[in-house]
Amino acid sequence: MRVTVSGLAVVGLLAVSACAAGRPPGASAPEASPAAAAERAAPASPAASPGTPALTPEQAQSALIGEADLGVPWTASSGTATWHDGLLKAVTGQPDCQRLLEALYTDELLQPAGPQAVTTLDDGDDNAQLRYQVYASRAADVNRTLAWLRALPGTCGQFSAQTTAAGTETVQVADSGLTDLGDARQGLRVALTAKSSPDDDPTTLTVDIVVVRVGDDAIVLTAGALGTLPPDATRQALDIGVQRLAHVREQGHAQA
Repeated sequence: MRVTVSGLAVVGLLAVSACAAGRPPGASAPEASPAAAAERAAPASPAASPGTPALTPEQAQSALIGEADLGVPWTASSGTATWHDGLLKAVTGQPDCQRLLEALYTDELLQPAGPQAVTTLDDGDDNAQLRYQVYASRAADVNRTLAWLRALPGTCGQFSAQTTAAGTETVQVADSGLTDLGDARQGLRVALTAKSSPDDDPTTLTVDIVVVRVGDDAIVLTAGALGTLPPDATRQALDIGVQRLAHVREQGHAQA
C-alpha cells in the first residue's frame, strides 16, 4: 500500500479451435480458474444514463475522506508504511493469488475511466495506514473486479508466497462480510504471516481491501496494520465516503 480483470466461446468453432491447438476435436479445453470464470460471468451493468454528467476532478477530490472524518490518532500520511515492501512484495505460483499480491502492493485494482483522487492516512498508534481512492469508472468494469474479488476466498483461501525481505509467508484470504454499501461492493481481509528466521517471532500484516461501486463511480480502500487493524476504521471510512460521493454527485447533477 503506497502513499500511494473475458471470454465468449462459440460452439460452432470448438472443433476448429481444438484442432488448431493440437487437441482432438472431441477434447475439452483446459478448465479456467474459478476466479477467472466468476469474472467472466459477472453481468455487465447498464451504462450510466445519458443525463448523468461525468465525474469531474473537483468532485473526485471533494468525495475523499480526511483525517477529521476518522478522528485521533489518524493524520495525513508522512510516507510509505514501514511494512509495505517487506510483506507485500512477494511471489507465488498461483496466478489469481499473484494478481492479488500485486494489487495489494501497487494499490491498482481498477483502471480509471476518467478523473481520480486519492488520500492516505496514518495511525501511528497502531502502525496502520489507510489509502482511499475515488475513481470515475464504468459499472461493468467495476462489477468484473467485484466478481474476481468475490471468488478469491475460494481460489486463494490460503497459499504461500516468497517475499523479498521476510522469507516465506503464509497468506490467508477471507470475505470481510461488508454489506449495504453503495450499489455493489466486495471486501476481503488478507492476513500475511512471515518469519524472517527460525529464531524470530512471526510477523502478521492484516489488510482490508474493499471496492464499492456507486453508480458508474468507484471507491477503493486498502487499510493495513501489523497485527490487528484499528477497530471499525474500514467501515467508518466507507460509510462516510459512500455518502459523500453520492452527495457530491447529486449536487453536480442538480447544477448541470
